[in-house]
Amino acid sequence: MAKQQFCNASLTNSSPLTFSRVGPYAVPVSRLITAIVTIAVLLATVAEHRTPVRHNETLDLAVSVNHIAVIGDSYTTGGDLGGLGSNGWTARAWQWLAQQGVAVSADVAAEGGAGYGTRGNHGSVFEDLTADAVKPDDVLVVFFGSRNDQGVDPTQLSILAWGTFQLARRTAPKAHFLVIGPPWPTSDPPDAVLRIRDALKYQAAVAGATFIDPIATGWFVGKPDLIGKDGVHPTDAGHAYMAEMIAPLIRAQLS
Repeated sequence: MAKQQFCNASLTNSSPLTFSRVGPYAVPVSRLITAIVTIAVLLATVAEHRTPVRHNETLDLAVSVNHIAVIGDSYTTGGDLGGLGSNGWTARAWQWLAQQGVAVSADVAAEGGAGYGTRGNHGSVFEDLTADAVKPDDVLVVFFGSRNDQGVDPTQLSILAWGTFQLARRTAPKAHFLVIGPPWPTSDPPDAVLRIRDALKYQAAVAGATFIDPIATGWFVGKPDLIGKDGVHPTDAGHAYMAEMIAPLIRAQLS
């Protein structure tokens, strides 16, 4: 699990990198702070209006930071086909949110091959990743995926999703939940993937979460440049697209 801290308020990276469980590509579990763009916009506004400041006045530029957690699979870790580092959808989403004046500090816990009932490349399921990433002061928890649960019995999957959401609720009792079902690159996903979608939609409702269905809205359908040559994983363009889809959803939850 890699920790990377992005502080937009100072453009410094003062936290040492530590490693634990991640996907196959040593990227995610990150506490990412995005505030510099917000402050820059505020400073620009002040400069534009030439606001006079007497010597005994101060400008309060404090930014409220929203603590969030993201749980996911290889669509979130990124990999050789796209989405590593600053090209990943999470990094792009934080940049977009900062440009909108929304500061976030995010723990991202994702592992290639992982799902609610399927252990990933480093042995984690989503419940393990939830335990790693979710903090008591989180205001939002995002769950994304996973197509990796195709081999899990639907009833068992539903139970495991319920347990994962309950763990997140106990840890962060005031957080909103955003549950994003598994995407599929074509218009004819297999029945097993539809069953995953349906189980997550049901348990999201039980947990009081907002559910997003990438299959119903055809996120990747008819956009071959967004998926790599393996037919599964998004390219850098695919990650940019996911950021465009997900960042506004996150902003809506923080409003």
